[in-house]
Amino acid sequence: MFKTILLPIDQSREAIETANKAIELAKNHKSNIIMLSVIQPERAEVNNSEVVTSLLHKARTKIEEEGIHCDVLEKEGKPAFVICDVADELNVDLIVMGTRGLNLEEDQESTAARVIQLAPCPVMVVP
Repeated sequence: MFKTILLPIDQSREAIETANKAIELAKNHKSNIIMLSVIQPERAEVNNSEVVTSLLHKARTKIEEEGIHCDVLEKEGKPAFVICDVADELNVDLIVMGTRGLNLEEDQESTAARVIQLAPCPVMVVP
């Protein structure tokens, strides 16, 4: 049912738990996973590339140990828009993401809420 799963990874400690849910789904549906890291150039204070790189490596290792094919993409921009654009461009079947990361703009809307509104495919939000 889900051939390709998009897994946006942020700096939160919950990112690995979200990866575990994506792994479970991928194993059950024989899916591929595409991990996505989005850097926000205008928000340098929240872009800790060492933390993200470490999480990406940890998650990718865990995914590949389960025998699941995994690609990694790194993009720049506003996370919700980039996530939805990548999902559309790559024709993914499901986005699996956490609820913790906030897009701290003036409206304080969460990235997950915005992705749910804009996504071209189903979105599973992992608490």
